[in-house]
Amino acid sequence: MIEKLLEIAEGASERILEVYRCEDFGIRIKADKSPLTEADLASQSLIVKELENNFSYPVLAEETPVSFEKRKKWSSFWLVDPLDGTKEFINRNGEFTVNIALIRDSIPVAGVIAAPARGLYYFAEQGKGAYRKEPGQEAVKIYNNRKDNNLIAVESRSHPSPETQKFYDRFDIKEAIKCGSALKFCRLAEGKADVYPRFVNCWEWDTAAGHCILNEAGCKLTDLKGNEFKYNKENLLNDFFIASRRDLSF
Repeated sequence: MIEKLLEIAEGASERILEVYRCEDFGIRIKADKSPLTEADLASQSLIVKELENNFSYPVLAEETPVSFEKRKKWSSFWLVDPLDGTKEFINRNGEFTVNIALIRDSIPVAGVIAAPARGLYYFAEQGKGAYRKEPGQEAVKIYNNRKDNNLIAVESRSHPSPETQKFYDRFDIKEAIKCGSALKFCRLAEGKADVYPRFVNCWEWDTAAGHCILNEAGCKLTDLKGNEFKYNKENLLNDFFIASRRDLSF
């Protein structure tokens, strides 16, 4: 399954890069004030088509809402963000991703994150570990083995918040790496950071693939009360969360 998901993510990455090379991204503003580009639409079109052609599970993707009345009956489904980090895409900093996750009984059991501008792929399947694949190289297993008490955080480049600084002050965190999109989960999973606190709302498709990768890389993602995230809620907006090494408590 993972091989096919990587193939689909690669195809979506190619669609995104075709737009990325253009001067005009075809930007429009959605109802929630977030930007939408032709790359979002081209990527989603390919991903949904390929998932439906190759698997029997329904698909929930960012740009095509499905009513809760319909999806509450789904025990397994695909959760897709065709272009995570649209602001990073528009700013041409390369920090945007394609996120594809398989949800089973409200838990992410497979996840792929592709970084098209960098040719990078991160992926995991429940019980099989988490991996990073660079261009022209074999995939290597990743795991957060950090034990340093001088904690390093990773934080959103485009969504800063006063609460994040308060969190750093409370836990004496002196260093924070700014990063866009789901790449923050990848930095944490591969041991380049210890914690990613999020005090700005995001959506289920923003976290699902990264959540699966974290679970397989010695990390965790919970709400502020320590409860692990569940997916396919009636309201798809996530609560604030803390992603971190599994041995840490906040």
